[in-house]
Parts: sequence; structure tokens; C-alpha cells
Amino acid sequence: MQQTLTLHDRDELLTPLYQFDRKFWTTIAALVLVIAPGILLYIRQLVLGLGVTDLNRPVFWGAYLVNFIFLIGVSMAGTVISATLLLLKVNWRRPITRIAESLTVFGLMTAGLQIIMDMGRPDRLVFTLLYGRLQAPLMWDIASLTLYLLTAIFALYLQLLPDIALLRDTAPATAPEWRKKLYTILSLNWRGNKEQWTRLEKAMLVVSIFIIPIGISLHTVTSWLFSTTVQPGWKSTILGPYFVVGAIYSGIGLLFIATTFARYYNKHLKEYITEKFYENLGWFFIVMSGVWFYFTLNETLVATTEQETLEFPVVAAKLFGEFAPAFWGMNLLMIAATWILVAPKFVSDKPSRNLFLQTTTGLAATAISVVIFALLSLRLPALSDPNLQTGLLLAFFLFFLLALLGVTKWLKTRLITATVIASAFVLFGMWLERWNVLMPTLTHARLAPYTTYHPTVTEIAVTISTFGILTLMFVVFYKFFPSVSVWEVEEGRALEQGSGD
Repeated sequence: MQQTLTLHDRDELLTPLYQFDRKFWTTIAALVLVIAPGILLYIRQLVLGLGVTDLNRPVFWGAYLVNFIFLIGVSMAGTVISATLLLLKVNWRRPITRIAESLTVFGLMTAGLQIIMDMGRPDRLVFTLLYGRLQAPLMWDIASLTLYLLTAIFALYLQLLPDIALLRDTAPATAPEWRKKLYTILSLNWRGNKEQWTRLEKAMLVVSIFIIPIGISLHTVTSWLFSTTVQPGWKSTILGPYFVVGAIYSGIGLLFIATTFARYYNKHLKEYITEKFYENLGWFFIVMSGVWFYFTLNETLVATTEQETLEFPVVAAKLFGEFAPAFWGMNLLMIAATWILVAPKFVSDKPSRNLFLQTTTGLAATAISVVIFALLSLRLPALSDPNLQTGLLLAFFLFFLLALLGVTKWLKTRLITATVIASAFVLFGMWLERWNVLMPTLTHARLAPYTTYHPTVTEIAVTISTFGILTLMFVVFYKFFPSVSVWEVEEGRALEQGSGD
């Protein structure tokens, strides 16, 4: 392979791996503080049992399973998008390939933790593996999750192999001996000859072809866990594709946030992960937004218009019942995210005196719309008059529109910031979407009277810890391996030079 990376490039990408500075240890300490309360409360749950949560019949699934569905969803976009772009031979994917594939692995690992927490006793997982029956839908999920995780780890390892050999050969004299031995063992005697490159490229191609259907099968099987029951709200034939679409949509959002985190945490990555990545993948993000709205409309409209006796109470709970704030909040977040991605592309770069396009107007309107939405969500007796509620609802939509208009020009000149904000909205909205799939049905079960469910302090703390653990894995992993694939960037530059670009 033609060597196109300079000494500066390799110094920027490899030297930081051996620098454990104050910023690194501060980050680790902050993440430990975030994780510790959840671990302590989980230990308490192990001692006292699942009674410390609000899980009970018929609400036997709660925040833990919402987290599980969400995490396997966001993990999908990593490897599947990376594999798709590899098959399409898209060159701009190279700097973010490793971040995407590592997110898949870490996301699946933390998703598996949610199942263990939801089981109450960890030994039940062992018994499930030893004595579980393949006729049970739970075993389908365990099998597909295990296969997907193993395939994702293998894909990540293949992509890492040339860089591990590079680390083996360029490790500084001050590097610990155990670390040098680790790179030597993991490199599998890689020497970078023509035969090894040929085999690596074939292996990556085969894994890329197989991992896409494996990833789709995991999210489809997860939807079958619900569809094989007799509960209202889970019988839709669109549930499988809906889960897959939501997984890709939220996964792209997490990929944007993780890439930006890596880009700003390690300043040297800015020259490798440029705005071109945000522009190109941003269009796919916009397309997935439209697809998600289409599926959501189908899922809601059919159940609403048929008004089936058992199904409609579930839909009513989402549209104007106790879950309405979560349902409409989800949709508003998605609308805002789509606006942030699309509207700035149609706004002029020139300064404008239009009051509606001023940032201050947008911020003020945002604050007012948030207050009105909170008032409507709290369902205060003083605001129970239908005319007053209608007025507040109209006022909310007016200020919500003003908020979107006001921030448009500010976002126009801040592509990365706008993409991260939209991604955060999508992630929060997709977590609420998973909540809306589970909770309305479980609180309106077929054979049990109406009940309620509210996450306890234990579940909230464990949820926060879960995302802390995901971030910690990300930070620690990239202290041992470069976050940008050195050999892929090198290959991409060689291809660009060979084509005369």
C-alpha cells in the first residue's frame, strides 16, 4: 500500500494513546461518579429483590427493558451503516468506521446488562442458557443478540488488525511491557504483505454482507417478543419493520454524538473527521426521519380508526391519556430535529432583520413553549376548562413554530452543532418511543385491570449508570486503540491521489 500518512499524521493519531493526562483522569473520575450510584442501588436490588422497583404484574417490564430495546437499536447503525458504506465503496466513511463499529459492540454489551438487571437474579440467565427451549421467543432474542455481538466483535477486530500491528511496531520505549505484549499477541503476526491484505479485504467483505441481515434479524426478533403475546397494541404487522427503522434512525443520532465527542475530546481528530461526514450522513438522517414519521403515522392511524375494543384504550392512553406527554413529546422532538436538519439548507447566509429569524426571538419562544407544554402535561385542576386548554394548546404550537424559526439562521452557520442538537432530540425521542410501545400496553393488559407504573429511584439511577458505562467503555477503549482507522485513512488518501482528486 502506498504510504500517504505523514509523520505528523501518525504522531497525531498514535502518540495520544500513551498520554494519560489530567483530562483523561478527570473524565474517568466524572464517569465513575455517574456510574457509582446506580451500581450501589443495583447491589441493593440484588439483596432485597425486584420489589425495590415498581415492576409487578401486569407491568413485568419497565425502564430496564425500554433501555434494552433502545440500546440494541442505537447499536445497529454502527456496524450496519459501516458495512453498507463499505459495500457501496463510499470513501468518506473511513475516518468514522472504527467509532461506528465500536459503538455497536459497546451498545450490545450494555443492552445485555439490562436483561440481567430485569431478571432480578443473575443466575437466571445461566439457567436460561442451560435449560432454555428454542420454542420460547426469549431464546430467539438471546440467540440473535449473541450472534450479532460475536459478529460485531469479529468485524471490529478485523478492522483493527493492521493498526494493532502498527502499534506493535511503533510503540515507544517508555510504553509498558504488558502493553507491547498485548499488541504483539493481538496482531496475529500481521506483516502487511499482499496476501494478508487480500485475505483481510475478502474477510471484511464477507462479514459486511452477513452482518446486515443479522442486525435486522435482532431487531425483528425483539419485536416478536411482543407480537407473540396476546396483549393489545403489540399485534401490528408493522412492528418488526418499525423497530428496524427506529434502530437505524436512533443509531445514526448516537453515531453523530459519539463522533463529535471523540472529535472535541481529541482535538487532533478535527483534521480527519471533517464537516463532509456530517453533510453526507446528514442526508441519510433526513431520509430516515421521513421514513420514521411514515411508520409512526401508519402505526397510530390504523389503531385509531379501527377503534377495536381492546386496542383503543391503549391508543387513547397515548393520544390524550396519561402517556400523552410522552407520545406528543416524542413527536415534537422529532419535528424539531427534522426542522434543524432541513430548514437551514433553505435559508440565506446573508444577515436578516426579520424579527422571526432572530436568535433571541427563538430562545424566548422556546422558553415559553416549554412552560406551556409543562402546564399541559401536569393536568392541573385550575387548567381543566376545555376552552382554556384549547387556548394553551394553540399558544404552544404558535410559540413552538416561532422557536423553530428563530434558531434557523443561527444553526445555518453551525453544521456540527446543529447536527448534534438534532441527534440529541432524536435519541431522547426514540427512548420515549420505546417507552410508548411498552407502557401503555402493560398498564392496559388484556386480562388485568388498569394499573400504573412509574420508574423508581433504583431504575432511574441504573439507567443513568448504564449510559455512563457505555461512555466509559468508549473512553477507555480509545486509550488503547486509535479512534480513527489509520490504515483506512491511508488507503483513502492513496485512492484519491491515484484518481487525481
